[in-house]
Amino acid sequence: MTLPDNIDDILQAAHQVGRKLAPLAADIDAGRGDIRETYRILADTGFLTLLVPRRAGGAGLGFADYWRVLSVVGFHNGAAALGLNMHSAVIGALCESADTPLPPMAERFRSWLFDEVVNGGKMFASAASEPVGGAKMRGLATRYHPTPDGEGFVITGEKSFVSLAGIADYYAVPARPEGSADPGNVSHFLVSRHDGGVTFGEIHNLTAMYGTSTANMTLDHVTVPRSRLFLGIEGMSLPKLIREPHWTIAGYTGAYLGIAEALYQAVADHVAASPARAGSAVLQRNLGWLSARLLAARSLVERAGEAVDRGRGGIEANTMVHAAKYAVGDLAPDLHRKVVSMCGSAAVSRSKPLERLLREMQYGAVMPAKPEECLEYLGKAALGVDLYDEGAFSW
Repeated sequence: MTLPDNIDDILQAAHQVGRKLAPLAADIDAGRGDIRETYRILADTGFLTLLVPRRAGGAGLGFADYWRVLSVVGFHNGAAALGLNMHSAVIGALCESADTPLPPMAERFRSWLFDEVVNGGKMFASAASEPVGGAKMRGLATRYHPTPDGEGFVITGEKSFVSLAGIADYYAVPARPEGSADPGNVSHFLVSRHDGGVTFGEIHNLTAMYGTSTANMTLDHVTVPRSRLFLGIEGMSLPKLIREPHWTIAGYTGAYLGIAEALYQAVADHVAASPARAGSAVLQRNLGWLSARLLAARSLVERAGEAVDRGRGGIEANTMVHAAKYAVGDLAPDLHRKVVSMCGSAAVSRSKPLERLLREMQYGAVMPAKPEECLEYLGKAALGVDLYDEGAFSW
């Protein structure tokens, strides 16, 4: 399905799709529903093409409008929004550079990827985290070497917490060349779930976000053609991450903002259902506090998204997205305390949506970049540290 041209119409379509996704959230969270159904709906309604440029058949959204759409999806189904962002984060940088001329091999890669999404309905995901080093690029244990004929690469390694495991069609796998002593020499490859040597473990029984279908991934001498080296360029991954970190460190922010707003709406509905609660000045003030915190967070998220669209990779944009990620992630503990005190047993009952939303909100703090990493970045910016220096970060 082709999405509308106008952002307001796309937002309306997101609410319509969200109303289809919302009933799936509780059952999938409890391990009863079909996880694939969520992503089938997103694919069938064209939401995998949000970022793909219009000339290639997509909606051509910028980062700010994408965050707005993602927050709508997150309002209805948080896990679905996270899965959608995992796809978007892989293709986002290519979509943003759609008007930038590239060398022939890179242009073929970009055109192929757009065609896979738009005409093939293919979904992408990231397989970056590892059992020891987490999501950090430096110190990756996954290795690769060229095939004897030089026409491809062989990848071997273990990835942990791979979302959309067994659901996505392709996984962006970062790896280091065998024998390289440079911890920053990292390349990305697109590995198909059907490639020989690719296996997934059991879906993790997480305390929340079960619907992201997260599992470990093993790559046992997986051979991929040279055409699936990201942009056909080796060693570009870490410099790209340092200069344009918005997808990696803050892409999820819109989803968690949507979850927070769904939590606020559930609290307001709970209070309004009882005349005695609704008439309480204490609860009214607490609702006002929740409203003010969310309005402040949304304002910062919108400004950060606009900064990326205005000057992607600039210091202003990069600091703003770190601030937005921190502001939304930092909501979780405060919201938890406030909601439990306001709603009591309704906040901890598995039969109520409040309980699930509270669990889901906690995960915002563990998604990269973590709160302390966001604050470190902002502190370095305040002190004039060169934020384009790879050595200034532990990535």
